[in-house]
Amino acid sequence: MNTPKTQSVATAVATSVATSVATLGGGCFWCLEAALLQLRGVESVVSGYAGGAMPDPDYRSVCGGETGHAEVVEVHFDPAVIDYRTLLMAFFAIHDPTTLDRQGNDVGTQYRSVIFTHDAEQERIARDLISELAGQNIWPNTIVTAVSPAPTFWRAEDYHQNYYANNPLQGYCQAVVAPKAAKLRKVFSGRLKDA
Repeated sequence: MNTPKTQSVATAVATSVATSVATLGGGCFWCLEAALLQLRGVESVVSGYAGGAMPDPDYRSVCGGETGHAEVVEVHFDPAVIDYRTLLMAFFAIHDPTTLDRQGNDVGTQYRSVIFTHDAEQERIARDLISELAGQNIWPNTIVTAVSPAPTFWRAEDYHQNYYANNPLQGYCQAVVAPKAAKLRKVFSGRLKDA
């Protein structure tokens, strides 16, 4: 059954009013997507690219280090259910924010730890949280996560969307994505969609 256009537009507008956006990079976007989608209040996670010079980048160019983009996720969330700070806490729980341009065996500027903020309040929360976490000495090295205004977000190719859900038995998913998703489930067990 087709929904009338006016109704679908009205629904989209209503959704966008209640939804906030966070743009985060912390290694492979498949990992961030799979982990963050589990949180109650996260409505969608879109894999993509941000922070580079080339318009409309593609995966091959980004992975080749030619564009300056980071692999990022655009997280659409309901701030009445999960606030931005909690979302950032989950982000820091599932990646190493102390390795410059690297997450495990994924090496290059496209895997950098970065928070692209959408307004002054997000920037304040991000910087305050980084300062707080640095003071707790959770990691043996200094946090190198960059915080900067959100540039253009370029949606990644369709096959990257919901990658882990669509490819759970793929080798990288088993070795890298699944453990990060499991870690988030353990650390944020009270905030999961199925909790």
